[in-house]
Amino acid sequence: MKVRAVTLGCKVNTYESEYVLSEFKKKGYEITDGISDIYIINTCSVTNMSDSKSRKIINKIIRENNSSIIVVMGCMIEAHKDYENDRVNIIIGNKDKSKVVELVEEYLQTKENKKILYDDFDSNFEDMFIEEMSSHTRAYVKIQDGCENFCSYCIIPYTRGRQRSKKKETVLKEINTLVQNGYQEVVLTGIHTGHYGSDIKTSFPELLREICKIDGLKRLRISSIEITELNDEFLNVLKENKKIVSHLHIPLQAGSDSVLKNMNRKYLTDYFYDKIKTIRRIRSDINITTDIIVGFPGESEENFKETLEFAKKINFSKIHVFPYSRRQGTKADLMPNQIPDNIKKERVKELIALSNNLESDYLDSFIGKTVEVLIETNDNNKSIGHTGNYLKVLVNKRVESNKIIKVKINKRNDLTLEGIIGE
Repeated sequence: MKVRAVTLGCKVNTYESEYVLSEFKKKGYEITDGISDIYIINTCSVTNMSDSKSRKIINKIIRENNSSIIVVMGCMIEAHKDYENDRVNIIIGNKDKSKVVELVEEYLQTKENKKILYDDFDSNFEDMFIEEMSSHTRAYVKIQDGCENFCSYCIIPYTRGRQRSKKKETVLKEINTLVQNGYQEVVLTGIHTGHYGSDIKTSFPELLREICKIDGLKRLRISSIEITELNDEFLNVLKENKKIVSHLHIPLQAGSDSVLKNMNRKYLTDYFYDKIKTIRRIRSDINITTDIIVGFPGESEENFKETLEFAKKINFSKIHVFPYSRRQGTKADLMPNQIPDNIKKERVKELIALSNNLESDYLDSFIGKTVEVLIETNDNNKSIGHTGNYLKVLVNKRVESNKIIKVKINKRNDLTLEGIIGE
């Protein structure tokens, strides 16, 4: 039988879907990107729009696949525990994803639909262990789940539960296995990645130290980390271990202190700025990217201008811009002074324009320099890959994928660097 996963949302969902597919593969099922006998839909619920997109995809797959087995799981289900659809055969939330194969095979025997949800998450991390991924150059490893920040706009603490960490020994074994299977770059991911270890008497920096000792691992990437987790211990690890790439994605969300307070973020702009200065003293050419939400309830034009100016002051390399989207079940949904969509659209446009300028300037700073590129794809006489600091590079020569080469950058084409193979 053929199995297909349709994944929405974050890198954690990507990892979990990869795990489910790997378990099906072990049982002899065929993994496909086309028409399938079994569909696994891993949903997202970070915004109302995400909910809507998840439902549309579920309905589309049902319409186009009359006889397929449909499994729906993830955050949208956790946020809407009353979700019902007679055509969906298995409904689960964010718990029991490791049991999807077992649930499908049970359905094949009984033909009985099943919905399994829990009132709360327990304190145990639901272990998943991946030996390979569909990508042959970069592997994700989920080390943590849950969040306890309770930002006023975010539903995720309610759909993912409390902080839970994978055992350090399991993380190290999983990465060792991936490296032995040819992966040179590993991305650590979680819902609140930098909070890893707080529940199992260890810490994120300690885990990083141990991972950096693994022979054969060339690059260690952190999917995202909060500014409040860049403590002295982390900064020392960053300074001492070159395997940790020079790219940190650090969500800002707003460059106005009053908006940050309303968001229930755990820092103000002065704190953020001082931390970034410290990081750049350690890694002068580091790529620092961020997320910013515009049009948060009560955000005045002056507040938005503060965000623009602060983004320029930090000199981010790229800004992922999101218009605020109301999310039922969050405090922000009930706040007064909701911003009209037309104003949000204008602010998004302005901030994206700034991001493009900042990114272009950062890319231009590498023209004439030699960088190391991990080749990911090749076609005819061209190859594409990324540097450690996550710059996309095009080489006008076919190079074997999963190979790290030195490339001398000679120009920028929009937001892609181009170069020739160096010495």
